[in-house]
This record gives sequence, C-alpha cells and structure tokens, in this order.
Amino acid sequence: MRSTRTVIRRACLAAVAVSAALTLTACGGDSGDSGSAASSPSVSAEASAGAHNAQDVSFAQGMIPHHQQAVEMAGLAADRASSAEVKDLAARIEKAQGPEIETMTGWLKTWGEKVPESMPGMDHSAHSGMAGMMDSADMEKLGKASGKDFDSMFLTMMVEHHEGAVEMATAEKAKGEDQAATAMAGDIVTAQTAEIGEMKKLLGAN
Repeated sequence: MRSTRTVIRRACLAAVAVSAALTLTACGGDSGDSGSAASSPSVSAEASAGAHNAQDVSFAQGMIPHHQQAVEMAGLAADRASSAEVKDLAARIEKAQGPEIETMTGWLKTWGEKVPESMPGMDHSAHSGMAGMMDSADMEKLGKASGKDFDSMFLTMMVEHHEGAVEMATAEKAKGEDQAATAMAGDIVTAQTAEIGEMKKLLGAN
C-alpha cells in the first residue's frame, strides 16, 4: 500500500514540475521578441488566433508591397539626400515599416493566404494601380536624383505614397475584423498623417 502511494505521489510531483517548466518556457518566449513595442507580442497573437475576414487579407497583401516600396525609397536617402531632416525622416520610415512588413507576413502565413513576393528590383508597375504607389519610371527618376533635387522629389513622392497608405488603412479600420490588423491600421493612419504634415512643411521650406 505504501509503495502504491509513493508511486502516485511521485507521479503528481512530476506532473507539477512539467507544468511549471512549460509555464516558464512560455514566459521566456515572450521576452525574446525584440525590436518592437511592448504590446506587439499580444497583438501578433491576436492576429493569429482571432477571426479575420477578406478585408484583413486584402489589407495585408496590399500593404506589404506598399511598405516595401516606401522602405526602398527611404533607403535611397542616406546617400542621396542633402537635408538632414529628410535623412532623419527616411530612417524613421524604414524603422517603422520594416517590422510591420514582417508582422503582416506572419499574419498571412497563419491565415494560410498568399504572401506577396519580395525581390530586389521589384516590378513597381505591377502595383502602380494601388493608392499612392510609384511606377517604375518614378522610381528610376528618384534613383538618379541627388542633393536638393532628390529631397524635393522624395518628399513629393512620399507625401503621395503616405496618403495612399492612409486611405488603405482607413478602409481596414472601417471594414476589417481582425483586432490586430485594425489596430495596426489605426497606428498607420496616426503616424503617416503626422509625417505627411512634416513633409509638407519641409517642402514649403525648400
């Protein structure tokens, strides 16, 4: 009788130990998410587990190439812009939109939906019908510009680009179902509307 109780007791202790280990592993996994806001891990989890609709899918599939083009445009500023303000703005755009591309890519994979391909020298004309997107000719002109000409061209194009993103994000806020996707859309509207105002001031000062 005593040996039976001992076996049962050991089995219970082992189960408790396994449960505790799993809990600690889960907590440790959350802390490994670097380079994003404190709320990002929970937002990503909501996107994975929560209900979503066709608008959420369309938003992510459209905003990924939209962001990719903005990051490509911003990447040109480091070597070509003459204004420190333009260089700073471009760096902030890269820092903000790069992680958002990764997050939206994760959503689409979780939902079992197609992820837009990302390749160097992407065919911009393929997305030129999207709100605010530049075509290949625009990108070629920007790539050849430098100094103040680049600053003016970059700001003019990026204002239009941001306005397109705000339009897309506003539609997601109104019609999307996934909480994380609509939250990101709200962040895009807020951040890019502020940047549009900033860029228009810089254009006025040139």
